[in-house]
Amino acid sequence: MQTTIYYGPWQCNASGMSRCARRCASEARVLMGCIWLADVKGDWQGRFAFLPAEAGGRLALTHCCCDYPTVSDLKSRRDTWDNAREGFRDAWAEEFGAWPQSGGDFWPGHHIYDLWHGGHPTAVGNVLPIPSGVHYVINKAYPMCYAGDARWKTVGPDRPYSD
Repeated sequence: MQTTIYYGPWQCNASGMSRCARRCASEARVLMGCIWLADVKGDWQGRFAFLPAEAGGRLALTHCCCDYPTVSDLKSRRDTWDNAREGFRDAWAEEFGAWPQSGGDFWPGHHIYDLWHGGHPTAVGNVLPIPSGVHYVINKAYPMCYAGDARWKTVGPDRPYSD
């Protein structure tokens, strides 16, 4: 299995925006915007019934900026993440391979459902390794998305990159 991750942030495509609209509505929240954080592409090559076989798929990782209230325990959530970070990386490595590094420094772990709006600090499906520069750009986009900025309320292309 080979995994390739393409990093945004991009405007959500029509299906991502629809998913977010449904999610926010199901929680009785208003959709403020949608950010397409990353696209995970998985390619598999092997054998099936003694014959060569190939398969693959994609997973769009998006964040729905519903009108969630901010939390009062942000410091506690950050402390929880700080204390669990090393163990989280080890658990990640068992399933996906070593946590990525650049120049000897581990990539930041980005909380898809951000801590400031109630995201769980150590939920397996809530943390994604992201290169530092991309993490900075994504973190700048979140406040704009929650503010209802037109960029994040506008539907983007089906796939904002080529591979």
